[in-house]
Amino acid sequence: MEGVAVTGMGIISAIGRDVEEAHFSLKIGKDGISYPEILSTIHQNLPVGEIKLSNSELSEILKLPEDHAYTRAALLGVYAIRELLENSGLDHFPRDTGFISGTSVGGIDKTEQHFYNYKESAADRKYIQAQHPGFTTEKIAEYFGINGMVTTISTACSSSANAIMMGAQMIESGKLKRVIVGGSDCLTKFTLNGFNSLKILSENKSRPFDNEREGLNLGEAAGYLLLEAEDQIAGKNILGRVVGYGNANDAFHQTASSENGEGAFNAISRALKKAGLSPSEIDYINAHGTGTRNNDLSESVALKRVFGDHVPEFSSTKSFTGHTLGAAGAIEAIFSLLSIQNGKIFPNLNFSNKMAETNLAPVTEVKSKHIETVLSNSLGFGGNCTSLIFQ
Repeated sequence: MEGVAVTGMGIISAIGRDVEEAHFSLKIGKDGISYPEILSTIHQNLPVGEIKLSNSELSEILKLPEDHAYTRAALLGVYAIRELLENSGLDHFPRDTGFISGTSVGGIDKTEQHFYNYKESAADRKYIQAQHPGFTTEKIAEYFGINGMVTTISTACSSSANAIMMGAQMIESGKLKRVIVGGSDCLTKFTLNGFNSLKILSENKSRPFDNEREGLNLGEAAGYLLLEAEDQIAGKNILGRVVGYGNANDAFHQTASSENGEGAFNAISRALKKAGLSPSEIDYINAHGTGTRNNDLSESVALKRVFGDHVPEFSSTKSFTGHTLGAAGAIEAIFSLLSIQNGKIFPNLNFSNKMAETNLAPVTEVKSKHIETVLSNSLGFGGNCTSLIFQ
């Protein structure tokens, strides 16, 4: 078989605490956008895709000791991987299991909470390391006893998509037999304040690809896939396959995509080449679609450059979850696999009017369709763009 097999997946997001709940929300068009309750912020007017579980509640569910040093992103990551482990048919991860995790801000939530206490409080100094994204990955690996290849990718919004790509490459090259790939990111003051300073957050629910779109809603999530080599999958339930991937960096701007969509165009083109597919063989596109003026125009231009007048049906599921940054590529990979498994295109919520520049319209209602091949885009700050193709 072509491609790398997916044999397990787990997710937690604002639309559900497992794959089944997330799928149900997608099917009925129920978003998870609300106002901040767990995150302490002055920006109570900004909608977010927040998971309504406190860190203490997550810690209790995961049976962690009171003095643990897990960041919120680590807690979410462990939560999602517990589901992955359960539905993969394994009772534990074998010693040769690798772990590649993407995150945008890692444990900055703990830096915000304890920074001013480090000098006086020795107990809080355990969180100094949390500033590094790799600390969150190491804590997740520690929980599951993963001691093999463990690494972190932090390329902003394409982080977990790049983790999936790297994992597939490691399987194909024979360097790993089995690898957990995906990512986790939580809401923080740093990200909410930072995106607000860029003037790209909306005070309303986001409207990806709409002509009157006002900006994005931030979210938090964790999503992970288990990838396995062909000689490991006999008798296992194959959830789908990673058949193509491509990464490009147009280095156009620190926080904006190029007007001609060069990064996205190159990433999609490379993914198609890797998969050995023509553009006409893509049945559905899970678009990056953040709802910002810049991203949606740039991505739309890239789609027209690749597909011409025959752009496949597409939608952005960020209207359900908010933009979950480093976790976005992974949770949208799961949504892409759900589309294939169930023959459904999940809708682009809150859309009314086509963009004047490209005249493209996303799918706005749940649609039944035979789907064999899905393209999923993740376009990051700095122009780091990644496209994945699933079958």
